[in-house]
Amino acid sequence: MTPERYQRISNMLAMRQLDLTVCLEEVHKPHNLAAIVRTADAVGIHRVHAVWPKNSIHKRKGTARGSQNWVDISLHGDIQSAITDLKASGMQILATHLGEQSVDFREIDYTKPTAILLGQEKFGITPEALALADHHIVIPMVGMVQSLNVSVAAAAILYEAQRQRELAGCYQRGCPLEAEEQNAILFEGGYPIYAQLCKEKEMPYPQLGSQGEILADDTWWQRMQLTRKGWAAQQDESLDMEHPSNEI
Repeated sequence: MTPERYQRISNMLAMRQLDLTVCLEEVHKPHNLAAIVRTADAVGIHRVHAVWPKNSIHKRKGTARGSQNWVDISLHGDIQSAITDLKASGMQILATHLGEQSVDFREIDYTKPTAILLGQEKFGITPEALALADHHIVIPMVGMVQSLNVSVAAAAILYEAQRQRELAGCYQRGCPLEAEEQNAILFEGGYPIYAQLCKEKEMPYPQLGSQGEILADDTWWQRMQLTRKGWAAQQDESLDMEHPSNEI
């Protein structure tokens, strides 16, 4: 990893907004998912929440990847557990909904810890989710249509949140991530091949230096350089030493 790339990733992490997120209630079209997560990354969101029925979560894991793997996706089996978790972290829940109690989305204070709830493409947010929300928000329309595409609506709201947070200095607070998570993101972003090998060989990520260099001892490098066949043989040898045969 070059020092320039290290600095670029570090700068990105320094502006992450851990207390701003979106929660997608069964938004299922891949292009919408990708567009929303891409916008989330653009405004500094670190984690997006997605609600899918428990029997379909395993099918969705392949598509639940952040924009260029920079955004973490947290999966939930039902909307109640998702909102319970978000409220437990102190977030206000904003549901996009056209109703009598809805307010203009620009009237909300997005500098507070905030989760924006977006509903399924065809049916929108469920009554259960609406009942759990703290506020209902709406994007004003003056044309014939009454709603925007879910990814477009997400972008409009998120950039209002970004505008308010920028004015409030929320992007100047420094990296909010724990050191271990920050190091992992830097390593995966700067050394994707080594990161994949670490996962395959169940090896811990090494620490990185101030310029993004790998700080690892000779043992780590030796294990990293083993071929898959050599690594498998070493693992078998280790197992044999841990569980010696009783045969003579």
